[in-house]
Amino acid sequence: MSQRLAEVARKVGVSEATVSRVLNEKPGVSQATRTAVLTALDVLGYERPTKLRGERARLVGLFLPELQNPIFPAFGEVLGGALAQNGYTPVLCTQTVGGISEADYVDLLLQQQVSGVVFVGGQYSQEGASHEHYSRLMDLKLPTVLVNAPISELGFATVSTDDSVATQQAWSHLTQLGHTRIGLVLGPSDHVPSQRKLAAALAIAGDALRPEYIAHSHYSLEAGQAAATRLIAAGVTAIICASDPIALGAVRAVRRAGLRVPEDVSVIGFDDSALMNCVEPPLTTVRQPIETMGRMVIELLVSQINGTASAPDEFLFEPELVVRGSTGPRA
Repeated sequence: MSQRLAEVARKVGVSEATVSRVLNEKPGVSQATRTAVLTALDVLGYERPTKLRGERARLVGLFLPELQNPIFPAFGEVLGGALAQNGYTPVLCTQTVGGISEADYVDLLLQQQVSGVVFVGGQYSQEGASHEHYSRLMDLKLPTVLVNAPISELGFATVSTDDSVATQQAWSHLTQLGHTRIGLVLGPSDHVPSQRKLAAALAIAGDALRPEYIAHSHYSLEAGQAAATRLIAAGVTAIICASDPIALGAVRAVRRAGLRVPEDVSVIGFDDSALMNCVEPPLTTVRQPIETMGRMVIELLVSQINGTASAPDEFLFEPELVVRGSTGPRA
């Protein structure tokens, strides 16, 4: 017990006596200090005293599907900062091979009495994945916000980049450059944002988007390279990719085929993640407005926590095409 008091006191910057007063619900402690002590207990992994467990901790679970794709740490930085400004501490939950599952993370967060959860990508974005733990969050009415894909059967608030507009921007740019054989490298076929991009492309191109011009891949450079290699063999002169890492893989595939970017094949990414203006050639990409999206995510979450939320809905944000050196006129 004394070790726990000392560790929590150091974390908060108060005396052990103050921590003891909070745990025993004694008077003479400000609400801010009391909240800080309880939050420190949660962060350090200590159980709250039974009589204090009914209160929500000022912790918010922040789910990022991976950290290799730079767009997810970028989202994490924006959301973490906004949470801190509102007095909440983010608890990072990220997936690793053989690591803790999303459902297990949810169990751990519920044990810590978190105030809410934000998912930036995850199993909810794949139609074929298990959604049982999301149903549990809904049943518990825990404040929850999803980013970039809704779950159709569950009424969570969702903040998304408009995939249809993103596809239209990229497609229009390439057709203005004279390209007619345009290929797509998308995420897995059950991935909701990729389904939306594909639907938009089919609406624009119709039969001109031949089946051999469409490839699905995982969201990695290596998978993107393999998928783009198939499209190049099919004769495309331009490739629209579902992420920047996939696009970098497409650039590598073009070069491995003995061709040049953009002289022979143009490449467009998606996200405008860090350093895309520093690669060679600098990558043309569709920028997600993560700053404004992040503010909306936290606004929706806090309104749910405070009990002032309106009916859940999906909020779509318009992306921006950033033209750089990886696209050019059709040869």
